[in-house]
Amino acid sequence: MKDKKKFWLVISGSAVGFINGFFGGGGGMVVLPVLTMLFGYEQKNAHATAIAIILPVSIVSIIAYLIGDNQSLIKTDTLFVSLGVIAGGILGAFLLKKISNVWLSKIFAVVMMIAGVKLAFF
Repeated sequence: MKDKKKFWLVISGSAVGFINGFFGGGGGMVVLPVLTMLFGYEQKNAHATAIAIILPVSIVSIIAYLIGDNQSLIKTDTLFVSLGVIAGGILGAFLLKKISNVWLSKIFAVVMMIAGVKLAFF
């Protein structure tokens, strides 16, 4: 891998980490367009890479929240949401193998648009 590409991967990763830590999530929604548009990854490779990136980013962010301000973290709900996230993550990873890159891209675009409209108006 060329040094220039490594440099831009680190810069992009820093932006994703900031977004995840600042907004409490959403790093995966940013890393996918970065990997596909800037680095030329195919959709499935970008999604699988994003999934692998989300765990360490989330662990670092949660440590920062625990060190900084415990009041921001609702610990009782975190356990139950985590159980659902684990189950959904397993199902999503299996389904990723079965869907084409074209449909994956379209579904992702629709989810991004819905999220954008919800954030803008609700």
